[in-house]
Amino acid sequence: MSKSSELAEKAERFGLTRVGARPPLPSYLKQVWERRDFTLSLARYRIQSENERNRLGMAWVLLRPSFQALVYGTVFGFIMTGSSRPDNFVSFLIIGVFSLEFFNSSMNGGAKAIISNTSLVQSLPFPRMVLPVAKVLENLMNFMPTLALMFILAIIFGSRPDWSWFLFIPLVMLFTIFNLGIAFIFSRLTVHFRDLSQLIPFVSRMIFYTSGVFFDSSRLLDGRPQILADIYDWHPLHNVLSISRGILLENQEIPVEYWFNFSVWAVVMVSVGTVFFWKAEERYGRDH
Repeated sequence: MSKSSELAEKAERFGLTRVGARPPLPSYLKQVWERRDFTLSLARYRIQSENERNRLGMAWVLLRPSFQALVYGTVFGFIMTGSSRPDNFVSFLIIGVFSLEFFNSSMNGGAKAIISNTSLVQSLPFPRMVLPVAKVLENLMNFMPTLALMFILAIIFGSRPDWSWFLFIPLVMLFTIFNLGIAFIFSRLTVHFRDLSQLIPFVSRMIFYTSGVFFDSSRLLDGRPQILADIYDWHPLHNVLSISRGILLENQEIPVEYWFNFSVWAVVMVSVGTVFFWKAEERYGRDH
């Protein structure tokens, strides 16, 4: 038996573990939960730090999606006319742009969660999952005032508040779970493939343009093979936007089947993302 094997056996006998070793998944998740105060504080600190860099501070949380909606509304408002233009186009677009901001910021931020905190990862022992979780929590906090502004603008453009608006509570919960899974996956991928960070803006743009932010998919797919509509019904971001519009807009129905579709997406993504991220726990901060 080699000397290293003998030392490993002695260490195991005395209950010693390898520095930086990956714990079993249940223990790992327990460690993440035990650091929830640190995770929340990290998210709050990042928001404060980001706001201090800008003269308008927290206002940019609302101005950024508002400017995006203004640009897309100006461009596509002229391009899309007649039957290709959705009803209540302004409210339709605002809901799409504001909701996708939460997803895009979670995917982009999650992708940088590990690689932008290399010194922290290399200097302190803690479950690395804390970093993407903190990023998604930060984006969720930023999404709350954006969501409130979305409600106000929907009312201004003709929507009337009712009890169905409370459905945004479970929807935002599912959306957060889904975004966590996305953040976990991209956090690990960018550690192994740094060049992926250059491609993420294109991935984000592709998702943006295919999720129905500024077009009505039912009109777009009308007359096309049914299988295309069946496949598109499982587009997760299209599910979110359709449910949101069904809740807020007067002439839209809440697609009940999309609740099931997106629930499946949320559970699958966070489960796959958690295991995928945990598997590489020992490599974070060591890959170059």
